[in-house]
Parts: sequence; C-alpha cells; structure tokens
Amino acid sequence: MELPWLELGAGEPLVVLRWFTPEHSAKPAAGERQVLGALGGRFRVHAVNRAPGMPRGTSMADIAEQHALAINERFGGAVDVLGMSSGGSLALQLAADHPEVVRRMIVAGAAYTLTDRTRLAQRRYTEAVAAGRRGAHHLAPLAGGNPVTRAFFTALMWLADPAMRPADPCDMLHFAQAEDSFDLRERLPEIEVPTLVVGGERDLAYTPELFRDTADGLPYGRLVVYPGASHLGTFRHKRFAADIAGFLRP
Repeated sequence: MELPWLELGAGEPLVVLRWFTPEHSAKPAAGERQVLGALGGRFRVHAVNRAPGMPRGTSMADIAEQHALAINERFGGAVDVLGMSSGGSLALQLAADHPEVVRRMIVAGAAYTLTDRTRLAQRRYTEAVAAGRRGAHHLAPLAGGNPVTRAFFTALMWLADPAMRPADPCDMLHFAQAEDSFDLRERLPEIEVPTLVVGGERDLAYTPELFRDTADGLPYGRLVVYPGASHLGTFRHKRFAADIAGFLRP
C-alpha cells in the first residue's frame, strides 16, 4: 500500500517519520508544517505518514516493514531518518528490523517505549473518538504539568474536539494499539546505526531518564536534552534543525 508522502525543501534527503496524527494523510497540520518547513531549509524532506485503512491487529513491526519497502523502492538503499514522537518509536523499530534502509537516525521526543501516562492518554483518546465520543481532553495530562494547566487544557481540548475528528478514527486507534505494546529496550544493542536522541527536559509524554536510557542502550547513541522544553517544544526549539544538521554533517 502506498504511504502518504510529502516532499519539500532542498539538499540531502531526510526521511521524516511523522508524529501521531488523527488523519493518516500527507497533509500536515499547521504546527507540523512549521517544523517541516524549518527542516526543509536544510534538507530535501520526505515526510511520511502511516498508511490509511490500517487494519486491527497491525503491529509496529508491520508498519516498519511497510516503511522499509517504501524507502527501498524510492531510494534503493539506506537513507537518513528522523522520527518525531510516535515517528521516533517507528524509527527505532525500523532500524531494529530493517537496518539496511537506515544510514543514520534521529529519535526526537521518543524513546524505546511509552510511559504509562502516554499509553493511557492515547488509549483513552483513541477509544473515545472511535466510539463517537469526545476524546481530545484525554490528552491534557501530556500538555499540562500542574492541576491548573491540566484543567485549562482539558477544557480547551474538550471544546476543540469536534474540529479534530478524523474521517476514519480507526486509523489512529489501530496505530495507538500497535504503539501500546511497543518496547525495544532489549533490542537497543542490536541497533548499530549512529543515532541522536533529542528530548525536552519537561516533556510530559516521556521523561529525561527514558531519553537517557535509550541513548545509553544504543551502541552509537548520543543524547541532547533541551532545558525547559516540553514535548512539542522539542521540535520547535531554536536549535532543533541545526542540531540535526550538525549530527548529519559528513
């Protein structure tokens, strides 16, 4: 099945595995467009989303295999890969299962597994929306670090939910179910591609300890943690594109 694929920018190719999206389409939302645009100033960005119509029971290994086939078909060999958030989970799975298509890798705002907080938030969100209920407010614990900000984001996301509904909620539900059991801790030593792990000090979806454990578990892992940065703040950090370019510089 053809993967949703968007190209922009100029320079050396960089395959970007996109973060969690309600719609499995090539069109990024405004916040993601900003991040991809900044990367496009330094690379020929190939932003790839997961295949629409994802069936129940799909695993992260299945999704990685689809991406490996698409990368090999397009490039004929290994390419540099950046995975953002859920795309970082996929990047690790891709490098573990299909090292022949990954030359160097950046895992941004992601780690070898989800935290319990993130797993529960994604599960509640996707299950509610798939059942036709409001669900976006279940993501508030990943946005607010204290009771006041959590209450604010809960109300805001509850109100915004109808505008965020995907045409096929089962796509994101089935991806969340695949990521729910994702845990590559024991396989990190197998991943021998040079890898940069990038995270935020105040990321509520993950933790600095998880970022560090991921980098330490990789044979050629390096770690960058942005002081004071949230989960989304990692990708919007003023150094993000430059740090990626510096890591990939020949």
